[in-house]
Amino acid sequence: MNKRILITGGAGFLGSHLCERLLQRGDEVLCVDNYFTGTRRNVEHLIGHPRFELMRHDVCFPLYVEVDEIYNLACPASPVHYQHDPVQTTKTSVHGAINMLGLAKRTNAKILQASTSEVYGDPVVHPQTEDYWGNVNPIGIRSCYDEGKRCAETLFFDYWRQHNLRIKVLRIFNTYGPSMHPNDGRVVSNFVMQALQNQDITIYGDGSQTRSFCYRDDLVEAMIRMMDTPDDVTGPINVGNPNEFTIRELAEIVIELTGSSSKIINKPLPQDDPTQRKPDISKATSELSWSPTVQIREGLVKTIEYFENIVRNEAAESTN
Repeated sequence: MNKRILITGGAGFLGSHLCERLLQRGDEVLCVDNYFTGTRRNVEHLIGHPRFELMRHDVCFPLYVEVDEIYNLACPASPVHYQHDPVQTTKTSVHGAINMLGLAKRTNAKILQASTSEVYGDPVVHPQTEDYWGNVNPIGIRSCYDEGKRCAETLFFDYWRQHNLRIKVLRIFNTYGPSMHPNDGRVVSNFVMQALQNQDITIYGDGSQTRSFCYRDDLVEAMIRMMDTPDDVTGPINVGNPNEFTIRELAEIVIELTGSSSKIINKPLPQDDPTQRKPDISKATSELSWSPTVQIREGLVKTIEYFENIVRNEAAESTN
């Protein structure tokens, strides 16, 4: 039976692709976004679809709709954006969770929280497993996001225990792909945009810090599988690509794939920036029958094509 599904942050990087996937499956999709980091452009091609509805709304305020499932993705996810207005970032995570959990309680809807690997902070356990409580600075410049997401998880599990709500919590590790914001400050978008314009590629620190990058399509598949699990599967479950490599290696691959003449330069490492990040995805493999299929070079080629179009369009507009 077709479901009516609410996606908060639905015009964002992951949300817009999730909208597409659920429409393809035959569901009705209500896409809610305040366009702080998401953009109408990401979902413009869906406007006019008979099962798609777009609503401008901030999840910090209650929402009164009738839905069967809720994917709560609303929150700025890159340091540039979440540090721009840190108080609002915390409000989005905490008030947004309260409002969406209240909606799920009223409508008896299943609700999925897009949590983050940032709940682990700068981890001293490697790779990170779901039973690790993390190493988070509660008063640093990243705390608005890290602690906001940790509090959202607390709220989800308290609603589960207190109200028997059907919750799902995914901890999302670094993800990349088309529809990323070109100026969001994330490492993949930074490197690709700098390489395409033959600018110096900026590495913070010495480049030995590691990350594991998951392609957008793989991540959205994990979201859908998580929502479709039995009610006793609550999570949290890590989702990401466990193939770990250094930031310098990523920069070198981007330069190679773009054919750029960019040089790599180093700048100081930002406060509380994690030195290692790699998910243990054993639970995702066993509970969701999921593991990523798109490897870094394949995913980067598609991502570079997306950003090439942006650079080309910007160049065309500047000459008009």
